[in-house]
Parts: sequence; structure tokens; C-alpha cells
Amino acid sequence: MWSMPSNASVTKSSRKERIRHPEVESLDLATIMRALGDPLRIEIVRLIDAEGEILCTELYERLGLPNSTGSYHLRQLREAGLVRAQAIGPKRRLSLRRDDLESRFPALLDLIVDDA
Repeated sequence: MWSMPSNASVTKSSRKERIRHPEVESLDLATIMRALGDPLRIEIVRLIDAEGEILCTELYERLGLPNSTGSYHLRQLREAGLVRAQAIGPKRRLSLRRDDLESRFPALLDLIVDDA
């Protein structure tokens, strides 16, 4: 039977949940490009850019995604540093980290969201 390692940390759930995002200094181009390796994630980034901000549930509906699939892809984008998620009660509001990305990788987002 599997047991949790003794050095693992367990986070207690609370209503005031903190969503973790990588620091600007730790944004890595290779990680960002890996996250964008899936065409669906590029589509997600383009949709968020077009809307400015969007709720996760609205994004899932507009792309026809099951919640679990959408959540997986958004986690990849968030952990890479492309997307910021803000908790608003039980919902999550998404936006691009445009200023952070622009400071590290000028014009990268413009290349991604351009429909060329």
C-alpha cells in the first residue's frame, strides 16, 4: 500500500486560497515554449489576450473543453508564467502576464497572439 513520504507537506484548504505563479526573474524561455507546444494552449493564450480577462468557466465553454482538460492546460500555462489566475470566490479570473513577459522577453507575446 502507498503511503505519503514523511517529508511531504500537506496544505490545508481554506477559503482564501493562494494561487502560485512563478516570479518574473524565474521565467524561462524554454519552459514557456514547451507550454506553447500544444496548439490548444496557443488558442487559449490568444483568447485570453483578445478578452483581456476571462473566467475559467467561460473559457472552457467557448472552447468546448471539459473542466478537467481546461484545468490541465491552464495549469501548464500558469506554471510556465504565461497566465495569471486570480481567485474570486469559487471562480478563477484569467489574464496574461503581459508586462512580466514583456520585461523578460520583449515582443514574445505579440508573436504568439498574432494570427499570421
